[in-house]
Amino acid sequence: MTLVQLRVFVAVAHLGSFTAAAAALLRSQSSVSEFVRRLEGAYDTALFVRGRRRLTLTDAGAVLLPMAERIIAEADSADRALRAVTSLVGGTASFGLLRNAKYYALDELLTRFHAAHPAVRLRVIGLNSVEVANEVASGGLEAGLVVLPIDTDGLRVTPLRRDEVVFVSRDPSVAEQPMTIEAMAARRLVLYDAHYGWRDPTRRQFAERARLAGVSLEPHVEVEQVETALALVASGVGDTFIARAVAEVSAAGLGLHWTPFAEPVHDTVALVERDGSILSAATSELARLARELLTEG
Repeated sequence: MTLVQLRVFVAVAHLGSFTAAAAALLRSQSSVSEFVRRLEGAYDTALFVRGRRRLTLTDAGAVLLPMAERIIAEADSADRALRAVTSLVGGTASFGLLRNAKYYALDELLTRFHAAHPAVRLRVIGLNSVEVANEVASGGLEAGLVVLPIDTDGLRVTPLRRDEVVFVSRDPSVAEQPMTIEAMAARRLVLYDAHYGWRDPTRRQFAERARLAGVSLEPHVEVEQVETALALVASGVGDTFIARAVAEVSAAGLGLHWTPFAEPVHDTVALVERDGSILSAATSELARLARELLTEG
């Protein structure tokens, strides 16, 4: 049993045909069929039921598949570990950024990296922290920056920076005293990150506090972008809560007022990596620069 045979077997199992697996592996259909035939012959057992339209796993194939996937994952991890010690002369850095990255000057992160390693390609995806965490845990991204709390199953989490969350309003009297969860529940709220709703890390904190206080937080308006939410607050539609970094950059320019919460609330920016993984040299360097930049901030 060879690693190549296992890769071919897994591809056929996932794609359901020798033709599709051959195309995905950039091999001929005959060679893919031969790899599977030899693997079956070595153990004198069929791994697939040959149907008219699709191959399906036999009992033996179903037993082999998860083990083959683990072996391939370990082999790929070993390959990355060896490549991680090589110099940064190429490759791709795969990284996720939290939605409000620009308010933490993270454009400088990419500028610094590219200036130092111009031959390295950058694949940087800006998503809600929920999605960044999911992409890293599933292997879609090597690492990323998120706001806590998130579901941390399968992740290594390194907190880097805390930023206070403040309550923002057009009404100057709101800034005269700290906001309570009970008082906020009585106000008309304009919230952003509508797609993720109460799964969003900052909203999760407030939802838990509201639950403990026995009140309900119901947004009057939900939008996707924080800038849209602030524009609506400036027009008098309602109030919102945002990180202080956002307030200092965007809310101030709109003439809005903000106040901290009586029981302080913080967004914690953290670096996440898939548990047990070894970052490529490029992504490892990007993560190092992110830690450095956020610590400076």
